Amino acid sequence: MDRPRVILADDHPVVLAGLGGLIRAEDSMELVGEATTGLSALSLIREKGPDVAVIDISMPELNGIALTKRLACELPSVRVLILSLHEDRAYLNQALQAGARGYALKKSAPQNLLQAIRAVLIGGLYVDPAMAAYMFDSKRRPSVQSCNEFSRNELTSHEAKVLKLAALGEMNKEIARQLDVSVKTIETFKARGVKKLGLKSRADIVRYAATQGWLADI
Repeated sequence: MDRPRVILADDHPVVLAGLGGLIRAEDSMELVGEATTGLSALSLIREKGPDVAVIDISMPELNGIALTKRLACELPSVRVLILSLHEDRAYLNQALQAGARGYALKKSAPQNLLQAIRAVLIGGLYVDPAMAAYMFDSKRRPSVQSCNEFSRNELTSHEAKVLKLAALGEMNKEIARQLDVSVKTIETFKARGVKKLGLKSRADIVRYAATQGWLADI
């Protein structure tokens, strides 16, 4: 029986080397490729067609959430395991909505990565033990969106720009001045953007901005 094939994507060389070493040392699975950016990971996954893709949530060019959405539509047979520094329900929810089969924290990855890969390989849903309580709270676990829903919920360039500036702390009046439009127009773009993404507060906007890499230059 062929060994399950795994691709690992992370933009931190130390993390990539460490986790790659864990997978290579495991006889029951095969590491068939590594990538350091979202776009190179997408290209590699298209080429290799792995069973599991272990993807860092924050990567240049295409972040882990956006990459997971692409894979859910283009290559649904690839099971995605998200790697993250963020022990936060909002990030977990975004990963699951995007179609990820698992969410592992980097701090515990050396101990739990192989277990997480095995869990998603057999069709299970893996959530890091440190975050497992989030799966059993009073709120319904977010459902996975369809590819058509992703298209409908795609931000326009204006909505994305407004939300980015809002996440950076700019007020509506200042954003309107920068974009040379009315404050009312900015309010409309912001309202449409947060509705599409299901965000409720400025904190939610900031967290979303972080997953998109919008805050990387701060």
